[in-house]
Amino acid sequence: METDTRLTTDLALTCARDALVSGLAVVSRAVSTRGSVQVLSGIELRADADGLHLAATDMELSLRTTVPADVTGEGAVVVPGRVLTDLARLLPVDEVEIAFAEQDGMVTIRSGSYSSRLNVYAAEDFPKLPSTDLALQDVEAESLLRTIEQVSRAASRDESRPVLTGVLVRFEGTKLVMAATDSYRLSVKETELSAPGPELEAIIPARALAELGRIATEGTIGLAVSENHVVFGTGRSWLTTRRIDGQFPNYKQLLPETFEAELSLPRVEFLGVVRRAAVVAQRNTPLRLRFADGELTVAAQSQDYGETSEAMPAAYSGEPLEIGFNADFLREGLESIATETVELRLINPLRPGLLTAQDEAFWYLIMPIRLAG
Repeated sequence: METDTRLTTDLALTCARDALVSGLAVVSRAVSTRGSVQVLSGIELRADADGLHLAATDMELSLRTTVPADVTGEGAVVVPGRVLTDLARLLPVDEVEIAFAEQDGMVTIRSGSYSSRLNVYAAEDFPKLPSTDLALQDVEAESLLRTIEQVSRAASRDESRPVLTGVLVRFEGTKLVMAATDSYRLSVKETELSAPGPELEAIIPARALAELGRIATEGTIGLAVSENHVVFGTGRSWLTTRRIDGQFPNYKQLLPETFEAELSLPRVEFLGVVRRAAVVAQRNTPLRLRFADGELTVAAQSQDYGETSEAMPAAYSGEPLEIGFNADFLREGLESIATETVELRLINPLRPGLLTAQDEAFWYLIMPIRLAG
């Protein structure tokens, strides 16, 4: 793995406060909150002819960006991340001076009448990050970020099953496919691109993709694979993340081929009903969806808060059907769809339900909760 070149001379520069604050906002989310390795709680400041380079990593995710700066001394130092980020926002004037002399062992920050000296970590102890000197292939930012937004919320947060904490990302020519599951729900999206994407099939941590959505907004995003890492480049910022090893579930086998009931519902109205019912439902209390001729009733009951029930028109004409779903999972599925109407497909109260949309290649499968009585 190639690494960044390290600088050991003293550091001295001047930059704009707002630019520094923006740069720290990008990288600070990769600062480790675990105290086992102190240097990982820091942000690396590295100055050279190109400006002030900021970097942070927790060994799984790394974020880097460059801040324009007038550099008079090239060097590197690692400063406690939380302190530096909080301090930068409070500096009194826009011009900020940062200086570090290795023999002094502290970094000095000046802004107007304000001056402080902060303890530092040694730059040589900061991890060597994956190289960003790669041949990147551009992907449409809007398409990539929209697909991430629709799919990533279905990924698991349980670290005991690492594969499920990631999102399967695959490019098939001009088609981008993403899938995520926490074993209680499955989200799949196929997005058509205007140009072929890179050759990539990888399980990428959902957290890393969520961070990409925060630092990238428009235009294109550069994408490349480096050994066991995936590299994203956007503007002056870089995100690198490890690939998750393992076999992702065969999501195609999980999607039922036939359903007993299929109906179209106005998405905004249905989402409003679900959100209101979810306020009363406790964490483990299911929403009860009752289907009868021409009507859907969404109800919930909890010991602490009471009960709720709301009906809305629905083009349902089969035998009465009642099925239970996790309130948050159902809400997030509806929030992932952008069309005016949503298709709800059901088999029976003990089989998964499917949310989809006519104009989108998007599928959101959700396991039911067995209802008492």
